Amino acid sequence: MTTPAITQAMIDAYDEYTHLTLDRRGFMEKLTKLAGSGAAAAVIAPMLAANSAHAAMVAEDDARLKAEDITWPGDGGDMKGYLVQPADAGGKLGTVIVIHENRGLNPHIRDVARRMALEGFVALAPDFLSPLGGTPADEEQARGMFSQLDPAKTVANGVATVAFLKGHESGNGKVGAVGFCWGGGTVNTLAVNAPDLAAGVAYYGAQPNPDVVPQIQGPLLLHYAGEDARINAGIEAYKAALDAAGKEYTIHMYEGAQHAFNNDTSEARYNKEAADLAWGRTVAFFKEKLATQ
Repeated sequence: MTTPAITQAMIDAYDEYTHLTLDRRGFMEKLTKLAGSGAAAAVIAPMLAANSAHAAMVAEDDARLKAEDITWPGDGGDMKGYLVQPADAGGKLGTVIVIHENRGLNPHIRDVARRMALEGFVALAPDFLSPLGGTPADEEQARGMFSQLDPAKTVANGVATVAFLKGHESGNGKVGAVGFCWGGGTVNTLAVNAPDLAAGVAYYGAQPNPDVVPQIQGPLLLHYAGEDARINAGIEAYKAALDAAGKEYTIHMYEGAQHAFNNDTSEARYNKEAADLAWGRTVAFFKEKLATQ
């Protein structure tokens, strides 16, 4: 069978399923109509979704890195996460929180944390589903758990994670955060609530209420996908609030790219050109903002 063409309508339907109100059955019914048959929909659905079996860019046992699962104090309970740092660091390093999508702390985000550590940072990928027992192996189950999170507790756990990294023995006291999708929105929220956050990078993340933007202290780097109408609807209000408050920020729009363009485990939405460009900008931003003075 020839691989069916994937249209913007199909990608939009998947976005509605993963972020809004469409359930799995409704998504497959809509995808079947768009694809023309159930057989075509069955081929397309896995291409739209992330594939956890996709090979990592950095191996788990890469000798250049030290990696471990750790816990630290959160809001009323321990947070779990994955800490990675260069094996041969010669001094104190800038630290970066790597915040997952709405699938939790999965192999892909662990891989992103390793990539960040190879750039010369201490990288910590928290599991924000820790209050609910942690990220399950079934990513569909994980997605459903996000609606059960207490937003205030999520913010408090993020602030606690900043404080933990700020005092980490391998760090230089400067903490940045990068997040993707749900994690991008969390970075924006963290920037509002954590004055010690030295730099924030949000990939296609929901924007905070303009009224609280004056609380932001650190500089921001904001990556958006050109074909991401749902998230992009909030850019102008965010930009206006950042300008009015005199905040330091940079916005990059990646024309033709889809929401989740950085996720190389999603065949239909991954955009290597946009991902590589955004990653290079992200690393350069952190090397500037988190450098030891």
